Amino acid sequence: MKKPVASDVVEKAAREALEERGVKIKDIAEIVYEMQAKYAPNLMMDDCIESADAVLCKREIQHAVLVGIELDKLAEKNQLSEPLQTLVDTDEGLFGVDETIALGSVFGFGSIAVTTFGYLDKEKHGVIKELDEKENEVHTFLDDLVASIASNASARLAHRTRDRDESRTNDKIKKREDEELIG
Repeated sequence: MKKPVASDVVEKAAREALEERGVKIKDIAEIVYEMQAKYAPNLMMDDCIESADAVLCKREIQHAVLVGIELDKLAEKNQLSEPLQTLVDTDEGLFGVDETIALGSVFGFGSIAVTTFGYLDKEKHGVIKELDEKENEVHTFLDDLVASIASNASARLAHRTRDRDESRTNDKIKKREDEELIG
């Protein structure tokens, strides 16, 4: 039996894959800020960065990022078989597998993440829009994965804001997050 890949290796690979494709944590955090600022008047960009960074610690997210980016890269090199090559290369509107992978990684963060993902998938804010509009690169999966990470980070912040409003200690907030989240 093959030995499993160490978690830190997978996390590092996912983070590097995002960077290689031009996506920085700060780019995702800017979307998170835009989604949450109206609900949390004291929200700081550092909170958004920390939340996006924490989401990237989740295996479910890392796996989705690695699979999606790999498919995008293979499509750029014309290395997928037809008709998959054309479906991914053209981001075919009825394809939907890109959204399915991204949506699957949203469920662990609850209904706020799910509804935020649907909104970001349609409205394409910040780096999501930039990725979606790039002509010479394929980002069929990546734009949706970034929306997923931003949605999860937004939901995480929303729950943390409520917990802080209820005067929960940081230890209790962390314990609750660890118990509630999958992946």
